[in-house]
Parts: sequence; structure tokens; C-alpha cells
Amino acid sequence: MRLNPKSFQKKILDWFDKNGRKNLPWQQNKTPYRVWISEIMLQQTQVATVIPYYLKFIDRFPDIETLANASQDEVMHYWTGLGYYTRAKNIWQSAKRIQEYFSGQFPNNFLDIESLPGIGRSTAGAILSIAFKQAHPILDGNVKRVLTRLMGVREWPGEKKTSEKLWQLSEELTPAERVDEYTQAIMDLGATLCVRGKPACHRCPLQKDCIAHKKGIQKNLPAAKPKKKIPVRETHFLMLQDKDKIFLQKRPPSGIWANLWAFPEFPEKFSTAKIKKWIASTVECEIFKITRLENFRHTFSHFHLDIVPVLISIKRKNKREIMPDFHWYDLKNPAQIGLPAPVKKLLFTWIPRIKRGMTSL
Repeated sequence: MRLNPKSFQKKILDWFDKNGRKNLPWQQNKTPYRVWISEIMLQQTQVATVIPYYLKFIDRFPDIETLANASQDEVMHYWTGLGYYTRAKNIWQSAKRIQEYFSGQFPNNFLDIESLPGIGRSTAGAILSIAFKQAHPILDGNVKRVLTRLMGVREWPGEKKTSEKLWQLSEELTPAERVDEYTQAIMDLGATLCVRGKPACHRCPLQKDCIAHKKGIQKNLPAAKPKKKIPVRETHFLMLQDKDKIFLQKRPPSGIWANLWAFPEFPEKFSTAKIKKWIASTVECEIFKITRLENFRHTFSHFHLDIVPVLISIKRKNKREIMPDFHWYDLKNPAQIGLPAPVKKLLFTWIPRIKRGMTSL
């Protein structure tokens, strides 16, 4: 089936004029910087989740200069809970690069934008379309869903040939006029109507053109990535607590939770003797109690992590910092540092409940 681009664009834009989202925070006082931050936050994250983080982030870092001059720890702090923390690191590094190479002005051409950390072809296209009204195709998750259903593409979009086919289609359908609204419109269509699971086909402006709808296979598209068994790993979080102070360690600059602050990990099986030996080599203290708490699972895209929290009540004999990459986190006066979601959960949900004598977590 050959689509008429003009007819397709008109249907999308007419629908957007009546039903599109026009009051999202990043659509107000629109600047390339605000569009950029929103596009990075929206990668693999839903709009409703992003909004409160975006508002706090923009309030603290209203422009590139402020972001570039902030510490990485503070940027991570404002990202805590949003997940995919490499995005925050990339934003911070990009701001510094923009300050150094582009005189603090967000670049307005494709190659310069794509050269920034964490920005690929689709994100660069979205920024250029929405912020600069330049005609560039995009192919984020929402657009892939719309196009694969529309054209009845049964192959997994991650395959090279299928991806190239979808990119070509997206480029053919992208208009030169009203490209900023068109880009927002096709993303909105995927996010609000052509959703996973139960698409609202009866309200879709493309229903009559949609091959998947005609064949009744819209719920099966896009095709899922061939499944692989997700491995399971286990680790112990050692939570050294001296009254309201909790011992944290900075993660390495690469790997999961890179550069965030977390509990020291103990990969071996639970052993009070081994844990005491580790404590003796780490901090000079008196140990009052070691309690193994109920384990819980945190899932990454490529593996499950079963976490066993071990709460260790101590009294420090030496109040000085042990080394630069360690920090006594004050629960009453918390530092503005980046924390992985499981660490934040333990610090602000589990420990306070334990202190109140609640046995059920």
C-alpha cells in the first residue's frame, strides 16, 4: 500500500488541532534547551512520570550555563528516581560541551546535535523539528508503533532492514510545513491512541488506512524482540547505620548506577563473620546488631537483581571520612547527591519504618 503523504499529514494535523496535547510544561516558553531536556527525559519514560522531574530540574537548572556549572552529583540528585541515569550524565556532559564548543548556545544543525552525548538520530530530529522547525524524521517508540501498525510491518523493528524501511517511511511522511506540530502530533497519536495492548482504533484518524486494523492484528504489532532468558543476580547491600547517619559509597564511573551513591555491595552469601571482617577493614566502630532484612528484586533491561539488605547498627569511633569516595549520609539533613531507586527506597521508606518498630516492610 502506498500512502499519500499530503493526505496522511492532513489527517494527523487535523487530529492534533482538536485532540493533541498542547499544555505540557516543555511546550510553554519553548526553547531549544527546554525541548532538549524534555526529549532526553522522555526516552523510555512516560509523560506523567516525567512532568514533576522536569519541573524541578528546570527550576534548578533553567539554562545551559547553570547546568554546565553544577556538579555531577547535584545533577544526579535531581534525576534520582527517574531511572536510566546515564541520561543525566550525558545531559551534564553535553551542557559542558555546548559551553565550550558552541558558546553556550544549543546547536541548530543535525551533525552538531547528534555529536552530543546521549543524542541519536531520532532525538536530534525531534529537537530540530520542535525547537527549530526544521524538517527531520523521527522514529521513537511511539512513532514505530504507529508506522508498523499502519503498514502492517510484521518484522521486529530492531532488525536492520526493518529499521531502515521505517526510517525511509518516516522521512517520506514528514512535512516541510508545520513540522513542529506534526512531530508532536505523531508522537501524541502513539502515546494516547495507538498505545500498547489496547489501542483506541475507533478514535484514530488513520483507522481506514491502517493495515493492522483491517487484519485485526494491531495488538500483535510491533513484533516483540525475540525473547532471551533474563539472568538473575544476587547481591547484599550493607547498610551501616550510626544513629541518623548511613554509610554510602560512590559507584564506579561505568556500569550500573555509574557515579551514583549507594550502599557497599557484598556479593558473597550472608555470613555474619565475613561481614564483621569487612566492617573491620572499612570503618573503626563498635557493632551493636546485624539484621538481614527481607530481599526484594530490582529489574534492569538485561537482568534481574535480587537485593538482600543487611542493616548494621554501629557506633563510630572515628568520625572522620574514610576516603573521598565514601560519605556518611545524614537522614535528617540529606545531601543533594544522586541515589539509585533501590537505595532511595531503603533510606526513606524501609529504615524509617524499622526505626518506628514496624516489622512488616
